[in-house]
Amino acid sequence: MSRIPHSARLHSARPHNARRRRARRTALLAVPAAILLALVPGTASAYPNPGTVTGSTVVHDPTMIRTSSGQYLLYATGGGLAHKTSANRIAFSAGGDAFGTRPGWWSSYATEAWAPDISYRGGKYLMYYAVSTFGSNKSAIGLATSPTGLPGSWSDQGTVYTSTTSSDYNAIDPNLFVDGDGKWWLSFGSWWTGLKMIQLNPSTGKQLSSNTTRYSIASRPTGTKAVEAPSIVKRGGYYYLFASYDTCCAGTGSTYKVKVGRATSVTGPYYDKSGVAMTNNGGTPVLESHGRYIGPGGQSILADSDGDLIVYHYYDGQDNGTPKLGINLLNWSGGWPVAY
Repeated sequence: MSRIPHSARLHSARPHNARRRRARRTALLAVPAAILLALVPGTASAYPNPGTVTGSTVVHDPTMIRTSSGQYLLYATGGGLAHKTSANRIAFSAGGDAFGTRPGWWSSYATEAWAPDISYRGGKYLMYYAVSTFGSNKSAIGLATSPTGLPGSWSDQGTVYTSTTSSDYNAIDPNLFVDGDGKWWLSFGSWWTGLKMIQLNPSTGKQLSSNTTRYSIASRPTGTKAVEAPSIVKRGGYYYLFASYDTCCAGTGSTYKVKVGRATSVTGPYYDKSGVAMTNNGGTPVLESHGRYIGPGGQSILADSDGDLIVYHYYDGQDNGTPKLGINLLNWSGGWPVAY
């Protein structure tokens, strides 16, 4: 979730008259299919519409998990962390806030929580989340645990990592990744010098005392600093880092988009499909604005029974820029994730 707002201008395309449209269609028909397919990833039509969802679908920075009973639990930015459930990944119902009583330490940073990350480890649910105010890097990442994952059942475990106004990073947008060797890693970050990572102690869920390194995994050293919301998964021998780029939280003026890079080590370096380092403005597009679906981002990845899902929010251009839930499957057959 972006913490430094800046203006964004929207430009509407000029309408083509009927003659120009017919000429364009005729020209496209003359282009070999192979060339058309090669052009697709660089065009807006390459990005799918979100899958159908109904009910309570207004969200921001969603994270979702499927329980052993097949129930979907979703948490998102909103007060004390908003909760929704679904039995089929289509119809969603609103629930209560995660916390009946908000932890006292929040008041040192803000009054609301952002960008939760839910997972299930060691017989309990874990939720990392951020407490901060918009545009500030006086921030904290907190941890809560629960036996059920339901609102009111979460126990506060305190702060995990913090940043101050003198830090060159921002301790928000956490994401837990557990590697095959049992090591735990927490990626996080927003703007400033980009996305960071620390190693965690699996027994506490907090930083491992024997490794206090803060790794840099993505940044934009030139131009805008707008990169945030990391999500990491491992597929086919590579670690994939998904991140949100550009401007969030501006309704239909949002320029948010999701990009990805991959690495052979969890701590990086991560490179995009063109070989550009993610610490040097790199990133291969996964989702971008198209049609009514503006500014997709704040994403998380869920391995479901029918494949990997990318779960995100977008701003609905036909509903006054209301932030809504987006869900798509990911195809990995080409070695890079393609949303469909």
